[in-house]
Amino acid sequence: MRSEAARVRELCSGYLEEYLGKVRFCLERLDEAQVWWRPHRAGNSVGNLVLHVCGNLSQWVLSGLGGEADSRRRALEFAADRPMGKRRLAERLSSVVARCRRRIALLDEEALAAPRTIQHRRTDGLGALLHAVEHMSYHTGQIVFVAKQLRGEGSGIDFYPHLNAPPTTRPPAARRPPRATRARPFKAGRPASGRRRGRR
Repeated sequence: MRSEAARVRELCSGYLEEYLGKVRFCLERLDEAQVWWRPHRAGNSVGNLVLHVCGNLSQWVLSGLGGEADSRRRALEFAADRPMGKRRLAERLSSVVARCRRRIALLDEEALAAPRTIQHRRTDGLGALLHAVEHMSYHTGQIVFVAKQLRGEGSGIDFYPHLNAPPTTRPPAARRPPRATRARPFKAGRPASGRRRGRR
């Protein structure tokens, strides 16, 4: 029977690979201008978000769990304005994720339970790993959303086509309730009799 640590390693590594695939898919469908488009001055482009994910994974997994030097400059991830093309962005993220997955494969129960302090936050190895995975998931969703908005209808960005319900042209017509349940009219201040009256 596999240990809990092995299951955690497998899941977290698999999720990082899944998110990487979604980000790369979106980058392939955007042009260079779209990759660095910002909705407003305080907003972030897809390119900024990719750099931010690279920085976070490097700090929390490679440094926090792997012991590498932490050279992250977080503010520059958001200030960057077209420092590289989308191909280099994809290559950088792919490299960081690959290194993180190799590091994750080495984590045992002791490493996951060991106390850590990252970004002045106290946690343990498992907490740091789950944060990194959740963080990439969060920003992957943002990247997918922005890419769909920029590409418009027919973007081709759909990761779950097998779950799509067949389109309907109009909702089904409302059915009339059975006769016995229909409200009867009121006559002269009182409800009409339930019995049919003959002709007068």
